[in-house]
Amino acid sequence: MIPTAAGVKIYLACGVTDMRKGFPGLSMLVQDVLRQNPFSGHVFLFRGRRGDMMKVLYWDGNGLCLYAKRLEQGRFTWPRAGSGKIQLSAAQLSMLLEGIDWRTPKRTWQPELAG
Repeated sequence: MIPTAAGVKIYLACGVTDMRKGFPGLSMLVQDVLRQNPFSGHVFLFRGRRGDMMKVLYWDGNGLCLYAKRLEQGRFTWPRAGSGKIQLSAAQLSMLLEGIDWRTPKRTWQPELAG
């Protein structure tokens, strides 16, 4: 599981990222495009062109960690913007990793008012 401790921000990089990039390439994107420090402990998300693969980069205090996930079916929901960043909550990150549309989650149950 990707750590989402209090104070850790989760940034989604809008647009498409070359999934051949590893630690150095993604770290450079974090610095140059997202204007963040890759060693800050924050979580950075990148998606490939086809939309079925995502990479997650973060600093755990000892070194950079790079996770990759590929969906067997479906696509990761990503903003239409070609560049920039969006900050997500830990709940939105969990939905995104499961292939759920994190932008418009729908509750399956609503509590009824006592009456």
